[in-house]
Amino acid sequence: MGSSEIGVSAARGLKATPVEGIPRVLTIAGSDSGGGAGIQADLKVFFALGCHGMSAITALTAQNTTGVTGIHPVPPDFVAAQIDAVATDIGVDAAKTGMLASAEIVEVVADGVRAHSIGNLVVDPVFVTKRRDRLLDRDAVKTLVDLLFPLATLVTPNLFEAAGLLGTDEPSSVPDMKEAARALKDLGPTAVLVKGGHLPGEQAVDVFFDGTEFMEVVGPRFDTEDTHGTGCTLSAAIAARLAHGDDLEAAVNAGKRFVSGAIERGLRIGKGYGPVNPGWDLH
Repeated sequence: MGSSEIGVSAARGLKATPVEGIPRVLTIAGSDSGGGAGIQADLKVFFALGCHGMSAITALTAQNTTGVTGIHPVPPDFVAAQIDAVATDIGVDAAKTGMLASAEIVEVVADGVRAHSIGNLVVDPVFVTKRRDRLLDRDAVKTLVDLLFPLATLVTPNLFEAAGLLGTDEPSSVPDMKEAARALKDLGPTAVLVKGGHLPGEQAVDVFFDGTEFMEVVGPRFDTEDTHGTGCTLSAAIAARLAHGDDLEAAVNAGKRFVSGAIERGLRIGKGYGPVNPGWDLH
């Protein structure tokens, strides 16, 4: 069919056949105007992994590969309205949180998760960007731990975030990561994944802890600076696999494989840290 025929078909109002049973995944996070992280990255991951992606935007950011130049939080009641809108009509099989911006937004997100009995919740406790642009108010950290961690199926801090949550030094080894994972588990989530991508070594090792056993999740390390959106991509991939029905351990392993591919095929765009490539497996 040529391009002109496609245009005629569209004009006649042809509709796509709905797909029954497609997993429905909600991202509750900030918008990245550069398209490399946040809501934009999450929705790309959901599509790549065969899910219907939905969003509740918590903040608008003006950013690109070199940094963040502006942040405009969304009013908390409108964040709540977005969650209510999709949960009451479409439904949610899994959800993930990213940048939540303020204690008030954390509160309405926790309220929405409880009100709609949203399970399979992956909490990525986003504090700062790679360039240390702060994305979460300091007074919101305690609220995040108190209200959202007990609702989380999995929390996915990096080394800096783990230290900030616990008030300790950054883990500098796998044993340190295991100690941090155990302490974070005590804060209420079902399980913890401490990401070790910033540690030196030939492999990138994350530590998963479910309260009983530790699992080292190992992937290759790539010589690249195009890693913007790595944490968003990983947590979104795990949420997508949970929505498909994977158990937590399988979802974590699948998420690690997916983000490794996205890093390996990162996009060399912009003048700073380019984004990972969530569409790497579609080509």
